[in-house]
Amino acid sequence: MVNAGLMVERATKNSVWRSAALAATMASMLAACSGDLVPKGRVARASKPAKNARPATPPAPPPLETRQCFAKLQSQSVAFTPLPDQNFGGGCSAIGSVKLLDIGVPTSGLGAMTCNLAANFAAWSRYAVQPAARLILGAEIEKIETFGTYNCRPIAGSGKLSEHAHSNAIDVSAFVLSDGRRISVEKDWNGDKRTRQFLEVVHASACKRFNTVLSPDYNAAHHDHFHFDMGGRGGFCR
Repeated sequence: MVNAGLMVERATKNSVWRSAALAATMASMLAACSGDLVPKGRVARASKPAKNARPATPPAPPPLETRQCFAKLQSQSVAFTPLPDQNFGGGCSAIGSVKLLDIGVPTSGLGAMTCNLAANFAAWSRYAVQPAARLILGAEIEKIETFGTYNCRPIAGSGKLSEHAHSNAIDVSAFVLSDGRRISVEKDWNGDKRTRQFLEVVHASACKRFNTVLSPDYNAAHHDHFHFDMGGRGGFCR
């Protein structure tokens, strides 16, 4: 009986010990696993908006007048590229301007031009200069040469900004013909009868299209070119 009692007691102790050991092992495993219930490492979080961040504002569409001018150029099959509005400082700017690519008559020196100036220049080149060359000189215009368009500078001998400073003027210096002749304002304004007539006709036509037209008859500063611009109230033709 004693041996049987000892055996029961020992079995009970062994059972308790194993239960305790098992409980300790489970606790240890849970403790080890508890840190892995949330994966370690970088956790993606919703990014915070930057302070003072504002949504990008799309550029404002051109004014109605400029859009209508673009449509006019397109209707005349004039190839052009609209240019972004720019302020260059010192009062100089290029607003509502375009770059003419093809007006039907090759032209040198074309830079930024207000759309209205560009449309009138394209029409003058096609419908005044080219027909006059055919009729009076018996040749085609191969190229119109200019001194350029935009230029941030004052009017010669004045402190007032030129219309060139607003991409609103162009200076025309010469015409190259298909027969090789070159008619220049400087040399031919007082040249032979036909070349003088041609220059007078294209000058008179310009006076109907541009607000200001200046020739060598105006002053010495224009001895070698025609100046055309869309500034002022119009009707100034010299």
